[in-house]
Amino acid sequence: MDEKSSNNHRLLIVLLMVLLFGVIVIQYVCPSRSECQLLHLGSLFSSVGTGSATGSRSGGGNEIRDGLSKDPYIAEDGALVRFLPRFNFSKADLNRAVDFNIKGDDVIVFLHIQKTGGTTFGRHLVRNIQLERPCECHAGQKKCTCYRPGKKETWLFSRFSTGWSCGLHADWTELTNCVPSRMDTQEAPKTLPRLVTEQVRNYYYITILRDPVWRYLSEWRHVQRGATWKASLHVCHGRAPTLTELPSCYSGDDWSGCSLQEFMDCPYNLANNRQTRMLADLSLVGCYNVSAMSEEERWAVLLESAKRNLRGMAFFGLTEYQRKTQYLFERTFNLEFIAPFTQLNGTRAASVDVASETQRRIRQLNRWDVELYEYARDLFLQRFQVARQQERRQARERRQQERRRLRGRLTPRLGRPPKPTETPRRPESHSLPTEGRQRGKAEGETVEDEVLLPDWWDLEENGTMEDYMDNVEQW
Repeated sequence: MDEKSSNNHRLLIVLLMVLLFGVIVIQYVCPSRSECQLLHLGSLFSSVGTGSATGSRSGGGNEIRDGLSKDPYIAEDGALVRFLPRFNFSKADLNRAVDFNIKGDDVIVFLHIQKTGGTTFGRHLVRNIQLERPCECHAGQKKCTCYRPGKKETWLFSRFSTGWSCGLHADWTELTNCVPSRMDTQEAPKTLPRLVTEQVRNYYYITILRDPVWRYLSEWRHVQRGATWKASLHVCHGRAPTLTELPSCYSGDDWSGCSLQEFMDCPYNLANNRQTRMLADLSLVGCYNVSAMSEEERWAVLLESAKRNLRGMAFFGLTEYQRKTQYLFERTFNLEFIAPFTQLNGTRAASVDVASETQRRIRQLNRWDVELYEYARDLFLQRFQVARQQERRQARERRQQERRRLRGRLTPRLGRPPKPTETPRRPESHSLPTEGRQRGKAEGETVEDEVLLPDWWDLEENGTMEDYMDNVEQW
């Protein structure tokens, strides 16, 4: 009887040891809040096993989707856990954490491309970032004051901070030639030579891109309602283009009421491949002088320039990936947003019923933008994947460091006191990478108390002449 009871005790101890070993293995292989496939499968089987036997097929599908969408970055766009890249990028291209010093002289410059969701993102920058000295925004004013802590100097160059200081929706060519001199004129200390101020100030350019077809349709709807952006300067090589170099698609004050067919038929429509043109260095192709080279050669040069500038930017986001855009911005600049970004798909462009043949023509008209967007999407998702891998590795290193620290404390208590002639050895200290702070949102935690944004958040992205004139005042 005693022998049988002893055997049962041994079996129980063995089972407990196996269970403990399994838990430890799972913690190493599938850390908490990770994207481990085993955890996804476990949640899937759990939801299927506990589902109601009388539930409908659609209800069961919802439960499975719930199990697969616990990670907010997967849930927002239905992307696969493992992204398969198409392009090869260097480590420098994929690791974009910058040493942004908001208390120094660094400046974030927002290149705002029309109809990419830039107005919403621009409001995030001035109203939704946790700062030691938040931007001062007042009702009835189009611009906010975004000063550095302890200084009356701005750290943000954007529509909602400095206004359209370099022109309405200024492009890469305009901003890179205008922003440094503009900042030096407005904020350079009178006692310092201009050359010194140019050397110490870092400019971090950022932008937002959007699927070319939906961006094009959104711009058409915007123009149809009366928008023109004719106040844009389009300065290149120190001058604006002539009417011969940049003809207008319409006669009169605006192009309101134009049909989609009319919009597509205009050969001078700046909506065509707008993202490629606005991100490229136009001086490489003779600015707006289209006679300098063939159209095919011209756009090929612009596309390569846009890709190069996009890679070199401190950050860019995609309208279709709001949560990933928020995550990468936070890690890049070591800043944190107050309220989470929201994926809004109910735009006016999405409500347009466009025939498949028309969509094919829009893609053809924007073939360079289509190629640029595919390139940008691949780079964006690779950056996101690398950032998440770095985050998990840092979390794993912290857990290992904590275990070593605890083992160092417990060793003397387990009967292995250090020898009298030697000092206790401290656990090794592993320095952690400094790409950015680790945040609950970045690790997939849900936000319990969502911050409600005020009414101005839903205002239309309509840049009018009045808005432009109000924004070009001295700031």
